[in-house]
Amino acid sequence: MAAARRRSIRDQHAQDVATYVAAGGEESVQRVITGLYAVTRKLDQWYQRQFVDLSLSQGEWAVLSALARAPEGCLTPSHLADRSSVAPSSMTHRLDKMSARGLLERRPDEANRTRTLVSLTDDGWALFSTAIREANVVESETLAALSDAERHELARLLEAVITGLDDSEG
Repeated sequence: MAAARRRSIRDQHAQDVATYVAAGGEESVQRVITGLYAVTRKLDQWYQRQFVDLSLSQGEWAVLSALARAPEGCLTPSHLADRSSVAPSSMTHRLDKMSARGLLERRPDEANRTRTLVSLTDDGWALFSTAIREANVVESETLAALSDAERHELARLLEAVITGLDDSEG
């Protein structure tokens, strides 16, 4: 018996759009949202493989990423727990593991000695940078079919949608 042919992402997208339109969705909206979801799902699969290759959990990546993007380069464990949507006790365990690997350091907050600040070490920053450079290769390949002008236009359009999210309740 021949193996069932796996549908392409493009074919799956077309079928999903048709299903949502048949159920009452607006075609132009469904083409965009379903397309965004398909791209995100495919990239997420690649990111998961990348995390395994880098010996990172998704939760550890959330910490690295939050600290790398923090305006002052550090956050409290409670801020990290909030940003990662985990319990503070789970964050403490995660930070212990990452600290033992030399990826981050904890120090008392000079302005408030009851608080602890967490920041990336040089090794933590290097791991974050490696992950970003490797992801950039796949992300660039994902957008390879677009010209530079089309990439800029897509970015502009997505930024307009993101701005609209701030104004929306739904």
